[in-house]
Amino acid sequence: MEFENEIRRKKGKEKIVMLTAYDYQMAKILDETGIDLILVGDSLGMVVKGEKDTKNVTMEEMIYHTKAVARGAKKTPIIGDMPIKSCDTVEKALKNARKFLDAGAQGVKVEGNRPNVVKALINAGIPVMGHVGMLPQFSETYRVKGKKPEEAERIFNDALNLDKLGVFSIVIECVPESLGKRITESVKAPTIGIGAGKHCDGQVLVINDLLGMD
Repeated sequence: MEFENEIRRKKGKEKIVMLTAYDYQMAKILDETGIDLILVGDSLGMVVKGEKDTKNVTMEEMIYHTKAVARGAKKTPIIGDMPIKSCDTVEKALKNARKFLDAGAQGVKVEGNRPNVVKALINAGIPVMGHVGMLPQFSETYRVKGKKPEEAERIFNDALNLDKLGVFSIVIECVPESLGKRITESVKAPTIGIGAGKHCDGQVLVINDLLGMD
């Protein structure tokens, strides 16, 4: 898809801006701001449903909110966040990713290093955004990842592997700034940070946090 190339072309040249949206009204507002991407994040588990984490978010909920966002955002590419258990197998991932596209998304985000899933999605023509560092779907506590050398190396290698598979961008969440910089300088795909320092190629924020909504 053309939007993938637009995002790739910004690497090292122009900062990428991605914000979350979960409903029609906010999507419509963000669509007029000129941001690069809208993420329908599984963070809706917390900011919409009032739960403590993202672990109970379902595909049905994600599709419901993606459809609402797609009605409001007519120009900005929409990325659907693959929720927990939605890509346990390649077959399941393909089925669910297509549901996102049918709902109006232009691509999907997959947490963690799942090479078989990511490869299958990309081979099927589905744009994939990677996600390394702190992974909310798999983390019991929200803390900075990659402080220890062995953990930093694993995260770094996860990013390299995703880059080789052909993801169009990589979210780096909650890692030391030095690790965010190292990954950004080592991969071809643009990096989008959230708590990963100023050296990433772009930033993503939950819209509720940006607006100071607690």
